[in-house]
Formats: sequence, C-alpha cells, structure tokens
Amino acid sequence: MRTNHEIDYRIYGEEMQYVEVELDPEETAIAESGSFMMMDEGVQMATIFGDGSRQQTGGFLGKLVSAGKRVLTGESLFMTTFTNVTHGKKKVSFASPYPGKIIALDLLQLGGRIICQKDAFLCAAKGVSVGIALQRRLGTGIFGGEGFIMQKLEGDGMAFVHAGGHVFERELQPGEILKLDTGCVVAYTQTIDFDIQFVGGIRNTIFGGEGLFFATLRGPGKVWIQTLPISRLASRIMQYGTTNRKEEGGILGGLGNMLDGDGW
Repeated sequence: MRTNHEIDYRIYGEEMQYVEVELDPEETAIAESGSFMMMDEGVQMATIFGDGSRQQTGGFLGKLVSAGKRVLTGESLFMTTFTNVTHGKKKVSFASPYPGKIIALDLLQLGGRIICQKDAFLCAAKGVSVGIALQRRLGTGIFGGEGFIMQKLEGDGMAFVHAGGHVFERELQPGEILKLDTGCVVAYTQTIDFDIQFVGGIRNTIFGGEGLFFATLRGPGKVWIQTLPISRLASRIMQYGTTNRKEEGGILGGLGNMLDGDGW
C-alpha cells in the first residue's frame, strides 16, 4: 500500500520529452527548480525547503542537513511543489533539460530505493525522498568521477528521471557483471553492487581515449543506461566552440569559418 501521493502520468515526445502528471484533488507533485513547463488553472505552486518527505525529521536542523546533502549533488536547497487545490483533476507538466528520454520509476515495484546520477532527477510524487548516495568504496570514491556522488530516491511513489540520448533497461542476473562508462549509468536498483575498475594496459591508458576506469555493476537487479551523458555532450560542444573547423580541406574550411564569422 502506498504512503506517497499516487499520481497518474503520460510521457510525450521523442527527442525532447516532457511528462504530464495528473493530480487528483489535494494531490501534490514535487520537482527540481527549472523543470516546470506548464500547469492547469487550479494547481497551486509553492517553494519548500528540502523535498517535503516524511523522512526529514529533527525539525529545522534535520531539514537543513537533508537539504544540504542535496546541494552536494548539484541541486538547490529548495524544491517546488504543485498541488491541486480544486475538486476536479488537474494536470502539470515537466520538461527534460536536454535531448534524451524521461524514465518513469515506480518505487513501490522497485524495492523502495533507486540510485541515480546526481543530475538525473526531474520530478516525483510528494513523499518521495530525494537524498544523496555516496559510494563507500575507496576506489570508487577516488576514481569514480561521475559515479561517486549520486542521488538516492526513496519511497513508494512514482519518480521521474531524465537521461541523454537513447535510454534502455538491462536486468542483471545474480552474479552477472556489466562494465560501462561511468557517465552512461543513469540509475540502478539497490540490489546492484556498484564498483569502479581500472581499464589496465599501457596502450589503453595512454591511447585509448575512453577514460581510465569502468563502472562495474554486479547483479541481481535492474540498471538504466544512457547513450549520451550530458558531460560528453558538453565536452563535444566545447570542443567545436573553441577550435577552428578544418572540414573540406584548408581552403574551403577557412572560407566556411569566415562566412560563419569565425575567421574574422
């Protein structure tokens, strides 16, 4: 039986998706600042300290510690709530911040806890706790990079995360190991054993161009994988934005840069 608010939803779009959440009277959705897209008349928006979950105990100090942990994941101290204050059904929509997919996670069906990348959370039903998950192993902490500080979603409601490019789900059997780039891990269930492994080999280290470490995930459990981490997309944009293009040879490439304004 759910203790979090029970919300209905529908995901629209392909490359730039948004999720439409349907709220019954007095139901509430929570979201990170900047994810709001649109809402019906009768939905009341408010800013709260932390995520509003029941797991924030200890008065103001407890809320401050909980919210402070979220800052370590790159999020704000505050979250936004959207509550249906009418007597009929109302809708509110949230959009993904970059090209990719939105993943709907029913925490009740997934063991009550999901670990996800620190910038993946989009929105959830009120009652879902949005916290921090620090990898405890020394190797993961030193070399994990994107996989060291992650978000922890706890509760029994619906939560929505977003990821870059194409996203697919992989279910690992007991003892089955999957190796992948640390930035490609979107989320995984609490039964997954997460660690960092050195690639090895001098040539791989110096000339591989794929990073020095793998994320290794051991089953049983589910893992969600993205093909385009935001860090990889940002790096490629920076690369093209700070260097002169050389396509079509030296002369034609230089002419193209001049026409675009890069060569003046």
